[in-house]
Amino acid sequence: MRYYGYEEFVKDLKILCNKISYDYDAILAIARGGLTMAHLMGEFFNERRVFTLNSIGYEESRKREKVEVFNLPDLSNAKKVLIVDDIVDSGDTILKVKAKLQQLYPLLKSDVATLFFKESAKFKPTFFVNYANEWIDFFWTKDIR
Repeated sequence: MRYYGYEEFVKDLKILCNKISYDYDAILAIARGGLTMAHLMGEFFNERRVFTLNSIGYEESRKREKVEVFNLPDLSNAKKVLIVDDIVDSGDTILKVKAKLQQLYPLLKSDVATLFFKESAKFKPTFFVNYANEWIDFFWTKDIR
């Protein structure tokens, strides 16, 4: 188990943002892991169109049998979005999100940015900073309790 603190988060988020040549119509956060990232990325890229959707794939540290994706925003005016989440673990969540977006907006293009990526995942993000080899305890989960 690895603790991921605020200072490391800010450092890594700057690295992530500097990897991205921003040409998107919006930032789309996967709640909850992508919320803090999307807010700060909106500031970094001076992007006011920061949206969220909800997904539930875990109960505490236990993976659920099925990922639930809901509360998708209206992206009908967007051509390309940047989807952000804290980690691509199995890849199930991002694949479900992308499938839902494709179903609703067949012409919408998207890239994915994460802080962590597990090499065994079914999906590789477009942009990432770290490989994940263990469970990550993010500061927004640990420090608030």
